[in-house]
Amino acid sequence: MSAVAAPEVRRRRSASLWGLVAWAAALLFVLPIAWMVLTSLHSETDAATNPPSLGAGLTLDGYREFFGAATGASPWPALVNSATASVVSTLLVLALAIPAAYALSIRPVRKWSDVLFFFLSTKMLPAVAGLLPVYLVAQNLGLLDNVWLMVLLYTSMNLPIAVWMMRSFLAEIPVAILEAAAIDGAGLPAVFRRIIIPVSAPGIAATSLICFIFSWNEMLFARVLTGVRSVTAPVFLTSFVTSQGLFLAKVCAAAVVVSLPVLVAGFAAQDRLVQGLSLGAVK
Repeated sequence: MSAVAAPEVRRRRSASLWGLVAWAAALLFVLPIAWMVLTSLHSETDAATNPPSLGAGLTLDGYREFFGAATGASPWPALVNSATASVVSTLLVLALAIPAAYALSIRPVRKWSDVLFFFLSTKMLPAVAGLLPVYLVAQNLGLLDNVWLMVLLYTSMNLPIAVWMMRSFLAEIPVAILEAAAIDGAGLPAVFRRIIIPVSAPGIAATSLICFIFSWNEMLFARVLTGVRSVTAPVFLTSFVTSQGLFLAKVCAAAVVVSLPVLVAGFAAQDRLVQGLSLGAVK
């Protein structure tokens, strides 16, 4: 082997090795999901066997029970509540985070670093520490078991993360483009509509997807602050763990259905998500 070809061979071997590592990591993350889907298609008897039976017959009984075929308990109100709280809060977060990020990056305000630290400091308090004060305030205002309370909570919880993310995205916009727009007489609304939002679309997609996932998966505040009318999907999922035992097939079927919106949103926006999360990573 020549001295010139040796580095190329080592490079290919290294790339193959890292490729195997990437596939192993992917399988490590995918296997639990695949196992959950497979268990959801088994009967309760087959799902409860130890070790689980891979060759057992498949059935949709778990999904029928989740959608209330036997009990009449429909999951649709909980799914609609989760969708309402997640989508509306994400839109509110974007409406507040984009102007704030603009003020902190393109047109920085005085002591902008202190402002960013204040946003970050709101995430340092454990969520459970603010649970009792939030509950008492909601009780005094008559907002318990109200989906709009969850919208406000999810907006306030996700806003600091969104501001930090959007600031890093907007900081990558060339100032020369904004200056050219100002010379042409474009006002701030036109700059937002024609330059900032289109250029930062990948960052907006990444931020909105992350906020949606955080809101959809949140359970601590939803478990305490909701009851019957505004119960969310993760809280409804816990209702399958009863004093009679854990019905594994039905719980897995419920988990698959509750996870679908997040998976669909992730696959639909995966290109934008990767592009947005990598934006500004290399200076």
